[in-house]
Amino acid sequence: MARRNLFQPPAPPEPAGTHADSKQQKSRFPNTGAMSGVKSTLKDVSSNAVREISPSVIEEDGPKDRLAFTDADVAQLAASIKQHGQQVPIMVRPIADKPGHYKIIYGRRRLRALQTLGLSAKALVRSLSDQEAILAQGQENSQRLDPSFIEKALFAAGLVESGYEQAVILDALAVDKPMLSRMTKVARAIPETVIQLIGSAHGIGRRRWEDLADHVRDNELDLSKIAATLDLDKAKTSDDRFARISDAVARKLKAKTPDKASASPALSVTLDDGTTLAEVKETSRALTFKLSKSDTPGFTQWMRDNAEAELTRLYKAWRSDEQSN
Repeated sequence: MARRNLFQPPAPPEPAGTHADSKQQKSRFPNTGAMSGVKSTLKDVSSNAVREISPSVIEEDGPKDRLAFTDADVAQLAASIKQHGQQVPIMVRPIADKPGHYKIIYGRRRLRALQTLGLSAKALVRSLSDQEAILAQGQENSQRLDPSFIEKALFAAGLVESGYEQAVILDALAVDKPMLSRMTKVARAIPETVIQLIGSAHGIGRRRWEDLADHVRDNELDLSKIAATLDLDKAKTSDDRFARISDAVARKLKAKTPDKASASPALSVTLDDGTTLAEVKETSRALTFKLSKSDTPGFTQWMRDNAEAELTRLYKAWRSDEQSN
């Protein structure tokens, strides 16, 4: 009786690229929604990867969100990076007409420190539009930096002058329209050279900067000339330099303020029930309206929110009357 050969060798594998292999691959990696999600995730991971880029191919132009940092600031950060390495990457975007070159979005001080050390920069590379880059820069500031009011004001004014849409600026700075208006007014009234002399002045809030800007604008003061007369090098801090300039302005205004007897009397605007609505003061240089937050708090708040629209409307009405006469 013939013995059956119970051992059967396995069939040889099909050559790569056969129909069966292709069919098996398709079954193992179906083109489903879930698989597309995985591919998308892998793509996002790749785009979020940190790259090593030479600082020599990174340009620093564009709106700046901080006043110029000092050599001491850079040296301090460089020492930290030398000891611990670059812990936080910078963000850059490719320059379309200069392959292999980038524009910085945020991380200028880190980049400067890496340049002094001769090290490559760890960077996130993003293909962003101008508006998207500004939003990313603003969000980074709000999360990591603590820019002072005047730094934000200069940044805002720079964005306005560069032609960015107001909605983009508001989102980048996380402010409303009235605050944006205040920032730009301060930045335009006070010469940038004086702001650079003062510095970031983190201890000086919005109101004091606004007061200084109002004095300069209403009295047509040459703040650069006033600052040049002061020995600001003796001031220990940025806040001290602001105080010295502010005090010098106050002294100058006091010296030229006329006696109260010779000043024009204030005009009081009252309602039928006797409530004081506003006080109007006129000087040789300005007409000032003063609303009472205690007498008419609701109207005062409404006027604050709608002042730009209402004053523009009144101006247009005046222009119409002028042209019809």
